[in-house]
Amino acid sequence: MNSPRRSRGFTLVEVVVAFVMLSLVLTTAFEIFSRGLARAADLDDYSQGLVIAQSKLAATGVEQTIAEGETQGDSEDRRFHWVVSVKQTSEGVPEGQAAPTIYALYRIDVRVAWNGGDSRPHAIDLSSLYLWPRPS
Repeated sequence: MNSPRRSRGFTLVEVVVAFVMLSLVLTTAFEIFSRGLARAADLDDYSQGLVIAQSKLAATGVEQTIAEGETQGDSEDRRFHWVVSVKQTSEGVPEGQAAPTIYALYRIDVRVAWNGGDSRPHAIDLSSLYLWPRPS
């Protein structure tokens, strides 16, 4: 007698285990992908802030005469706020002595701040020293 052929397929338990494993893999992949996108956006904001800071530092003394004080403003898209601080400094000159030159040394500090995609505040600071004729 011929015995009836038994159907060979997946059991319900095997199908459920496969779906659970697939969901874990897809969830992990989605998490990695979304974190990568968020990190890319943060790096883009950082590079934009760096460009603004570098341009403000480079423009100091070029667009107008260097003068002690502080200027500030916002980027065109109002996402970045910048502050440029100019102070005369006596770095490298012994205390109590006047600098033996007609030039003065100025410290330029630039700070650019913004709120990231995660709504946390971020900032970048750049500084430089400029040699400029002393004010008369």
